[in-house]
Amino acid sequence: MKVKSLIAGSVLAASAVTSSVAMAEHEFTGNLGLTSNYIWRGVTQTGDQAAIQGGIDYGYEGFYAGAWASNVTWTTPEGYEIDLYAGYGFDWGQTSWDIGYIQYMYPVGDEENDFGEAYLNFGWNWLSAGVAYTVSKEVTTDYENDIYLYVAGEWQVGKSVALGALYGDYDFDDPATTDYAHYQVYLTAHDFTFALDQNDLDETVPGDGTDDMRFTVSYSKSFDFMK
Repeated sequence: MKVKSLIAGSVLAASAVTSSVAMAEHEFTGNLGLTSNYIWRGVTQTGDQAAIQGGIDYGYEGFYAGAWASNVTWTTPEGYEIDLYAGYGFDWGQTSWDIGYIQYMYPVGDEENDFGEAYLNFGWNWLSAGVAYTVSKEVTTDYENDIYLYVAGEWQVGKSVALGALYGDYDFDDPATTDYAHYQVYLTAHDFTFALDQNDLDETVPGDGTDDMRFTVSYSKSFDFMK
């Protein structure tokens, strides 16, 4: 298994849990965050080290586009990741839907790591779910059809406090890359998130900690450029 193929990528706007909903006219927002460990789909992107992250988003009547960035350590040399995405979010009855495309880019180094996904997210009350389908990979055109599925629940347990859980499954098109599942439970309180993550990957080297449970503390702050 190629580790770089496994851990490439990031979260969309720092979370895969929440489905998007239709935006009001002309929204222009930003976000900044710090995390003790950048974990994406159950796998650390920073070698269990801290990350600084941030992004900007523009929305108009449900349509949106944005960019998000974070430092990463798995590239050679160590560098950063930039995600560009666009989509459309809307409400249908008591449900919310979000369809779009995201391009993951790693500008540092000569290696070909960029890839793109089409995604569909669904939300209803406390439940959310989604699917992401890989449509392009810079490194190969033979095994592009990776599929990632997740289902999550979030419950309000107090004022500005929520408890959530997520299960994700990553199915790779390349038979040389190991499929895996991962699990997360988390607590959000105001602008802080406390999370426990674990995956079911086998260790590449005995004792390398690939499948260890990880505890992460994150802080994020959003702001509105229009106010």
